[in-house]
Amino acid sequence: MTIDHALILALIQGLTEFLPISSSAHLILPSVIFGWPDQGLAFDVAVHFGSLGAVILSLRVEITRIVMAIFVGFGRRYPRHARLGWLIGLATFPAILSGLLARDFIETSLRDEFVIALATVGFGLLLWWAHYQRGRSGFGGIGLREAILIGCAQALALIPGTSRSGITLIAGLWLGLSRRVAAKFSFLLSVPIILGAATLKVSDLTEIPAPVAWDTIAVGVIASFLSAFLCIRLFLAWIQRIGLLPFVAYRIALGIFLLILVF
Repeated sequence: MTIDHALILALIQGLTEFLPISSSAHLILPSVIFGWPDQGLAFDVAVHFGSLGAVILSLRVEITRIVMAIFVGFGRRYPRHARLGWLIGLATFPAILSGLLARDFIETSLRDEFVIALATVGFGLLLWWAHYQRGRSGFGGIGLREAILIGCAQALALIPGTSRSGITLIAGLWLGLSRRVAAKFSFLLSVPIILGAATLKVSDLTEIPAPVAWDTIAVGVIASFLSAFLCIRLFLAWIQRIGLLPFVAYRIALGIFLLILVF
């Protein structure tokens, strides 16, 4: 893979990882349109760690307090964050369980352009419905029921084309959370998910005796980090004002475009 290919793919990964538009739908476009080869496992690991660094930096205050409250014994000082940390763990469990049970099936049967196109359109219509939900609850509105339901929704993101951030945002709005809080909770949920996915890929990578192109790896980490960081900051600043309709229109147009390519 050339440096310019690595740069484009890393920017796509960083920009689409945290927007409700599906990163998997976008990452297949270069290979379908331009015939680019698969980027490889090492590059996947690199862009995942870049995205992980971006969300940790963007939400560093909340994440630091959650870690301190749970692991350093500061639960009395930050009781809200200790509770939030346990709820994030609970909401992560369905995706982990589904991923372990269905990983092979997803990789062999669902990673298909037609499935991605249908999911892009279908969940785009759900996002359209979510745009008109007027939730107002803060983090205090997230209890055991909400965490479990959002976690089950997150498990659906294993279907390529769904968008992890999109489906968790839809679930949060359906449960009465405000747009900003639903988006923040979705981003916080991404930390254990991305970390777990990257760790699995690192484990797989150690079994492949292939040379690593460190220049493309470095480009992947830096570009995905910068684009994801910018994306998170802008999305949290704009979601209350612009809503979700621009992403709905984009998803439906992208899904139709993918269907045209498939057929």
